[in-house]
Amino acid sequence: MASGQSGDYRVLLEGGQGEIVEKKSRFIATVRVVATEQEATAFIEEMKKKYWDARHNCSAFVIGSRGEMTRCSDDGEPGGTAGRPMLEVLLAEEIRNVAVVVTRYFGGTLLGTGGLVRAYTMAVKEGLRNCVTGVMRQGLEIHLQTDYNGVGKVLYILGQHGLEPTDSRYEQEVHLTVRVPGDLAPRLQKELVEATCGRVEWTCKKEISFVDKNCP
Repeated sequence: MASGQSGDYRVLLEGGQGEIVEKKSRFIATVRVVATEQEATAFIEEMKKKYWDARHNCSAFVIGSRGEMTRCSDDGEPGGTAGRPMLEVLLAEEIRNVAVVVTRYFGGTLLGTGGLVRAYTMAVKEGLRNCVTGVMRQGLEIHLQTDYNGVGKVLYILGQHGLEPTDSRYEQEVHLTVRVPGDLAPRLQKELVEATCGRVEWTCKKEISFVDKNCP
């Protein structure tokens, strides 16, 4: 995980689905954003109804910014061969507020304990590959004020760091609002002041949490 600052964590922006086949057994992983245990439980039940004819619908979820709540289920598979490996993938990827259900259609060949662990692990990874993730960052909302000669340099430097103003007002002076990761703020302020020869005013409005979509 490349979060860059204590308190940052990965979040799911868009869920997805992936599938693998192991010795003719199909493993379909469905990944979804969930904010509460109730949402996770409802999602798991939804998948069980959708794939009612499958042999197993195993599940795992992680909720909370620090992963305070985790649950997993083998749904009839041998103990520890499905739910726990699935949960371990989510924890290793450090993704929060996420649930996954892996649906298995039995292909007639037993996979054994190691084969099941490998298959459920691979299925979750395949599902995550088809999702969109970002990083929930701890940062600052900054107000920038500069003149028309300096705004081009300001926007260029912001762009170099993957930042875009959330609000812009072009009046006698140019006013920009931008969300800045906390660990970047001191360096960014120095760069802006130097690039504009001091023709930029930097005002910290408040501390915020925000999703950085530039971090996969």
